[in-house]
Amino acid sequence: MFIDKVKITLKAGDGGDGIVSFRKEMFVPNGGPDGGDGGNGGSIILKVSPHINNLTDFYFTKKFYAENGERGGTNKKFGKYGKDLVLFVPQGTIVKDAETEKVIADLFLEADEVVLLKGGNGGRGNTKFKTSVRQAPMFSETGEKNKEREVILELKTIADVGLIGFPNVGKSTLLSKITRANPKIANYHFTTLSPNLGVANYHGKTFVVADIPGLIEGASEGIGLGHDFLRHIERTRMLVHVVDISGLEGRDPVEDFKIINNELSSYSKHLSKLPQIVVLNKMDLLFDDFSNVENFKKAYANEYEIIEISAVAHSGLEELLVSIIKKLETLPKIIPTQVEMFDFDKKDKTTFNVIVTEDGVFEVVGGLIDEMIRGVVLSDFYSFSYFQKRLQTEGIIDKLKEKGIKEGDLVRIAEIEFEYQE
Repeated sequence: MFIDKVKITLKAGDGGDGIVSFRKEMFVPNGGPDGGDGGNGGSIILKVSPHINNLTDFYFTKKFYAENGERGGTNKKFGKYGKDLVLFVPQGTIVKDAETEKVIADLFLEADEVVLLKGGNGGRGNTKFKTSVRQAPMFSETGEKNKEREVILELKTIADVGLIGFPNVGKSTLLSKITRANPKIANYHFTTLSPNLGVANYHGKTFVVADIPGLIEGASEGIGLGHDFLRHIERTRMLVHVVDISGLEGRDPVEDFKIINNELSSYSKHLSKLPQIVVLNKMDLLFDDFSNVENFKKAYANEYEIIEISAVAHSGLEELLVSIIKKLETLPKIIPTQVEMFDFDKKDKTTFNVIVTEDGVFEVVGGLIDEMIRGVVLSDFYSFSYFQKRLQTEGIIDKLKEKGIKEGDLVRIAEIEFEYQE
């Protein structure tokens, strides 16, 4: 089974909670706080593996969770960090946010890896809240929690040359003759249902060739798995367009060529602009009637380089290899998608805003608030007192006053609601 696109669910590990603890040693009265911090949660990392060529592993298992961090301990001991979860993917894998379909990572190179979801920070133990005036803090901080995230993994084959054409025109045979690839070959349509890669080596010059499954009319609209197949041409440097010149299938080679190019253009302007070398295959089946060759050259000789071959008879292949190498030497290398590093929870943790709702509630929102509210225990007097003090020191109380808050008005911060008191 060849899988080149799949949606999966990921969750980085939660941070472990900090704890409240005090030294309890003989002869050490008032030993002070010694609650340790929670451990950080494990991150989710995607890494290229040379031993994987498709996304089948993600077809059967679609939920992946990194390990949570553990609680802090007494005597200022840190909680154990959660293990990172490393997921191996084939080279050429693009990662998209499932909700927006924005590309968030492109694992293009052999050694590429990316931290896709960062583990949550561990909460601080009560040791970290000790000050000159707060000698025995009775509260700690909970670990940072993470949410499940859905992403789309999409494989786009990386090759120098893409072999395209209708089904059964001899692309797989050609691949097997110019490389050491061993694709499945048979005399029926859609023998190839997934891209096959091979490396051609001619007098020390090497290049990667991808045999793309046969395209049909309507491929750009998804007919015949068209979208799945066309995706694998997007990262090739040039195309070798294989045409069955024998006409034994009852089709017109000129019309076939036109249909495939129309599909490329409909799917992507980029594909329609890729350089093409046209290969007229199955020349050994023409016998004495070369009218198809003459008609094709009459239609396209001024626009394309046309090479006559017989992949089965190994005729014309050297000329083709030389032409491909010359063309590649003039073309730029493939470059990865330019991706701005994406953070699902990217927020400015220094800003906030006050919104007055229609029902008169003063709602405080923003990255700073999200950071402050983490770890507040409403039922704990000391914890809530610390939170209230931060509202003052961070300027949130002043902002509420600017918005016209009065004694007794309702304030909402995250899921916490309380009456404002001077």
